[in-house]
Amino acid sequence: MIFRESETVELKEVFVDDIKKEIIAFANCNGGKLYIGVQDDGIVVGLDDPDATALQISNMVRDAIKPDITMFLHYETLEENGKKIVAVDIQRGTDRPYYIAKKGMRPEGVYVRQGYSAVPATDAAIRQMIKETDGDRFEAMRSMNQELTFETTEKEFQLRKVEFGMQQMRTLKLIDQDGLYSNLAMLLSDQCVHTIKVAVFQGKDQTVFKDRREFAGALMKQMNDVYDYIDFHNQTHATIEKLLRIDVRDYPEIAVREALLNLLVHRDYAFSASALISIYEDRMEFVSIGGLMPGIDLEDVMAGISVCRNQDLANVFYRLHLIEAYGTGISKIIGAYADEEEKPVIETTRNTFKIILPNINAMREKVRISEPEAKEENPETNKEDTQELSSEEEQVLEYAGKHEDFTKNDVVSLLKVSASTAARVIRGLVERNFLKRNGKARNTYYTLQK
Repeated sequence: MIFRESETVELKEVFVDDIKKEIIAFANCNGGKLYIGVQDDGIVVGLDDPDATALQISNMVRDAIKPDITMFLHYETLEENGKKIVAVDIQRGTDRPYYIAKKGMRPEGVYVRQGYSAVPATDAAIRQMIKETDGDRFEAMRSMNQELTFETTEKEFQLRKVEFGMQQMRTLKLIDQDGLYSNLAMLLSDQCVHTIKVAVFQGKDQTVFKDRREFAGALMKQMNDVYDYIDFHNQTHATIEKLLRIDVRDYPEIAVREALLNLLVHRDYAFSASALISIYEDRMEFVSIGGLMPGIDLEDVMAGISVCRNQDLANVFYRLHLIEAYGTGISKIIGAYADEEEKPVIETTRNTFKIILPNINAMREKVRISEPEAKEENPETNKEDTQELSSEEEQVLEYAGKHEDFTKNDVVSLLKVSASTAARVIRGLVERNFLKRNGKARNTYYTLQK
């Protein structure tokens, strides 16, 4: 038999510790064969005790390589020219990437076959192997950082009287069948790499910053810290009605809570960009990274339909009684403004989901100032009836007059705008009784109000 090194063949004269790199590289790529007792030039020198060498390799593979790769290795003792050598047949593994246990799932621990050598894998190659093995769902993939701690999350579980031991971590899918942490575990760990940025602006635009903060750490820590920060800026204003003093906060606490939880649970963590919360004089905006899930549009969300991007994370929040049921958050936000003239607005783009909460006290102050002026001009004038139509609204009404009915997509094509903008224009005409909404969810269509 002629021995020659190639992309699938590696020759070693004797057993050395670095053999594990070659085994990992073959298992991470297309498999290969490792011959012990053969020099690099193909000369067979043989082994004094091939059984002991095979046992050394077997023990090293079991103790030094993760995940378990033993089932993909086959050992055989061969005799060449009267000399005995060990042949190790390594198959391509199904739990890639394989790595040196002490190094972790990082380039210095993960090896791939390149030419005739085992070389460190790039971060991109490691992520691709994880994706191919674990699928596309981010939270279910194995975390590239396996040195995680959970101090903050443990305290949150204790506070809510929920167990958080190894068994619970497996049940909640923080740990997989190989004992490795998932990305869900990374999100709940003190080493979480994702953050939330919060900014307070002077006035109604982003011209002047009053304050800005970036919140990091485990998602539970971010949740509590961000809520406390918002709560500090959620001012209370008092009004007097006869003998009663009525305190009203700028934003309903239930709406703030649900908007924050929505941002945490439904965010697409495959993106590294921070989630954003902006507080203005007249509104608060929550911008979550990741648009609507495929097959779902904004009208479906408003109708109460919810497809959760992070099902396992949502289950953790459900276990902690932070959310009651999937799909109820938006309805609670809308319900918190049931008695207010201005309602929350939801806007979506391909990669963002935005919830806009109006400042209740700012709205009431605006109405209080404008009401006397309106009464002086004409006490019987209805504000909604006299509100001028925008050019976009006029185009939609003109289109409605020429067609028996139409859909949101017709408005998108007519105005050449995004779906969220079209929905806003239609909603304004429906609220002022120019249009009538018919049907539900995807079967929704609009007609002129008769």
